[in-house]
Amino acid sequence: MGVWVRRGSGGVAIWSQSGRDAALMWTGPVIEPHDLEPSPAHSSRTYFPGVRTVTSEARLPDRIRLLLVDDQILSRGLLRSSLERERDLEIVAELNRTDDVVGAAKRHRANVALLDAAGPGSDSITVTTELRTLMPECRVVMLTTYGRPVHLRRGLNAGAKGFALKGSPAPQLADAVRRVHLGLRVVDANLAAETLKYSETPLNDDETDTLRAAREGGSVALMARKLDVSERVVRTRLWSAIGKTGARTRSDAVQIAEHNGWLLD
Repeated sequence: MGVWVRRGSGGVAIWSQSGRDAALMWTGPVIEPHDLEPSPAHSSRTYFPGVRTVTSEARLPDRIRLLLVDDQILSRGLLRSSLERERDLEIVAELNRTDDVVGAAKRHRANVALLDAAGPGSDSITVTTELRTLMPECRVVMLTTYGRPVHLRRGLNAGAKGFALKGSPAPQLADAVRRVHLGLRVVDANLAAETLKYSETPLNDDETDTLRAAREGGSVALMARKLDVSERVVRTRLWSAIGKTGARTRSDAVQIAEHNGWLLD
């Protein structure tokens, strides 16, 4: 397609041509430079019907507003420096705890919250649920260092739209943010592969906590004080965990649970 101008004594005609077909786009009188009187109240641009005009004033798409939540200053700094290079991403706030995530997301109108799954403060699953309920327009990408079926399932059920490994390359993480912002669900491929290594845990939360305490060593009395329960409760949980893991002793139960990733925090 081409555009050409024909000037005659009566004025100017602008034509467009595609193949053998030509169409008249605009006609008008000849305007000499000395006839132009610029007016501050009007634009100096001339608009031609049927012609798309692109100007320097064209509005760019709004950037995706990010909220970073990570208690480690170095980790958060690396995350910020890598994502700030993306022209369509904007970091509007940073937190070192999860206690005020919902409030910060509302104040700064965040589109996506990058949430450290193991950060201090409120439980990340609880925070994700609160965001989904109180500010559904702010989607959550959980950052973690390992894969575990129960952790992924709980996060997704709570409303997280993405899971990414800490230390992921910036382009990969930025792409995950964009996809989540569009409403897609994204799980890092390496994280998914890591998750496949572990089978679903047969232990409930109490048994898991008790085996973690047993992993640190010490007597039943010491474990009871750490867990703030009676010694009888500790013994009951240990016997239950031993039975569920197919172990013979509590030490074996700890090793089996560790090997299968059931004691990961």
